[in-house]
Amino acid sequence: MDMGLKGRRVLVTGASQGIGAGLAQAFAQEGCDVLLVARSTDKLEALARELRAAHGVEARTLAVDMAQPGATQRVVEFGGQVDVLVNNAGAIPGGTLWDVDEAAWRQGWELKVFGYINLTRAFYPLMKARGGGVILNNIGNGGQNFDFNYIAGSTGNAALMAFTCALGGRSLEDGIRVVGVNPGPVATERIAKVLKSHAERLLGSAERSSELLARYPLGRAATVQEVADLFVYLASDRSAYTSGTIITVDGGISSKRSVA
Repeated sequence: MDMGLKGRRVLVTGASQGIGAGLAQAFAQEGCDVLLVARSTDKLEALARELRAAHGVEARTLAVDMAQPGATQRVVEFGGQVDVLVNNAGAIPGGTLWDVDEAAWRQGWELKVFGYINLTRAFYPLMKARGGGVILNNIGNGGQNFDFNYIAGSTGNAALMAFTCALGGRSLEDGIRVVGVNPGPVATERIAKVLKSHAERLLGSAERSSELLARYPLGRAATVQEVADLFVYLASDRSAYTSGTIITVDGGISSKRSVA
């Protein structure tokens, strides 16, 4: 299905690996010019070369740590007039209230929670002046599944869900759509590390992580492509009436609530 996105400019943060790289690939496949932001210069440049060669699109890169002062302005200067902003950078550390100290909690929120908010604040007026745009926030289903062992992430994701819905509830008045996506476990290096950590804690051995994976719907995590394809649809005009909401992609994990 042609999403009608060819020629649009899409900026993706956290684009050097995992879901971010998959998002860049998916949008480039649709003929979008992509602007890639992350900390790793080498990974970004390698991905950009791949996208140019495979899809003939413009692929530009900016290596910047989104948690550093002035990063938002640098991204705005780099991105200019984009049609789609995908907030994807950042991972909030796992652990209980006593595992995650104040410094780690603030660092995680500075990159993801305030990173998303600050970029949205910066790009929204530019999109409004141009007559429209789309802002997509990759959040995570931890904001729906309140987790004692992921308390900083659950709280941060819940805040971003509220932010997305509050802004997106009015944004169509300015021709802008704001939508959040809550992936569950996705087959990336990060989830592999998380599963090994959980297996060590729960089962006594990191090597038993496959046993935890088997408990997921269909016995697996979501693929990056399954998540990225949803972002592409949400960015397209085929989803023109979608704003101020959160779409969850976790195989039903968030809805599987039972006393038995």
